[in-house]
Amino acid sequence: MSDTTVPTAAGAPVAPQRRTVGELLTSDFRALPVVVGLVVLWIFFTFQSDVFLSARNISNLLLQSTVVGIMALGIMFVLLVREIDLSIAAINGITAVLMAKLIVEFGFAPWVAIPLSVVFGVLIGMASARWVTFVGVPSFVVTLGLGLALNGVQLLLLPDTARYGLMNTGVEKIAQTKIAGGSAWVVFAVFLALTAALIVSGAARRRQHGLHVPVLSSVVLPLAGSAVFGAVIVAVMNSHQGIPLPTLVFAVLLMIGGYVLKETTFGLSLYAVGNNDEAARRAGIRVAAVKMAAFGIAGGIAALAGTIAASRTLGVGVFSGGGVGGGTLLLESIAAAVIGGVSLFGGRGAIYSALLGCLVIGTVQNGLNLMGVENEIRLIVTGFLLVLAVSIDKIIEKATGQQAF
Repeated sequence: MSDTTVPTAAGAPVAPQRRTVGELLTSDFRALPVVVGLVVLWIFFTFQSDVFLSARNISNLLLQSTVVGIMALGIMFVLLVREIDLSIAAINGITAVLMAKLIVEFGFAPWVAIPLSVVFGVLIGMASARWVTFVGVPSFVVTLGLGLALNGVQLLLLPDTARYGLMNTGVEKIAQTKIAGGSAWVVFAVFLALTAALIVSGAARRRQHGLHVPVLSSVVLPLAGSAVFGAVIVAVMNSHQGIPLPTLVFAVLLMIGGYVLKETTFGLSLYAVGNNDEAARRAGIRVAAVKMAAFGIAGGIAALAGTIAASRTLGVGVFSGGGVGGGTLLLESIAAAVIGGVSLFGGRGAIYSALLGCLVIGTVQNGLNLMGVENEIRLIVTGFLLVLAVSIDKIIEKATGQQAF
């Protein structure tokens, strides 16, 4: 069990205090219940299907989880400041349609149209946040109405055929590109080195501020887990064509997000605003600006996820983003973030939450699909997992006296 060093009035440290299991689950080992649950799911589906652990299926599972994982990463920034964005799936859809329209009808190159769609997503997110912070309307209402409006605009942007095909436009190459063989291991080595640098620098910075840093839980276990998980994933994907470019993009976003949250003043501000926005304001943090940035990041990431989804399906249409006419992308994105460990009540969550959450969602959907279970049952199970994750979160908070206000 980990310890916490408590300084005396004179500044000299005394014997470390032992923390309870509940306190550890809200800090150093927050990911442990999710990891255990994921392992249980993999064991269960392995017994249910002979092909679940095949290289082909694992590769497909990871690729299918990429879009939800990227979306969960985006919504995480909004949840951290104790807000919600119900327009994120609609942003995903309308920016994908805009990107396709620029390419197909106006002849834009993909390297121009894709960044423009991402910028548009950022602006939409920032606009909704500005409305929330300036007018004072709850983000739930603003983003719900915005999402409905964006769905209507998406219909207006589509052609009479209700679909833009993207075959032979260059966009399809995003999903089709694979990194295999030695190149995949070089990429793994680079990412592992960057991960190690991020973990070690974070631990060193906390020690410089006089905080106790358990080496096992803060450095050794995260680094060892990253190395083992990454090596297994690369080995599996190398045995089936290689690492898909969308998966690599997700990994890059996780790396950037981890740096922002752990090593920047902006990251600290996100947690401060989420824990207590009034205290953050009195401490000199520009709360409105931080929330606008969080919504903008979520909108931009949603737009990027829309491009990747369009690349996989070779087109965009009425159901792009899951917003027009229904869909589950919004539910899955929020569920992935929360199941992975991001609190719905703000101020708590780590970058691995998006990865773990999308793996849980992807595993459930993939495993039930292999078992021949109907889509209705998959939706029920996903909804149940979301409720269960939030319930566990609240139980831990109550047990440790760390309830959100």
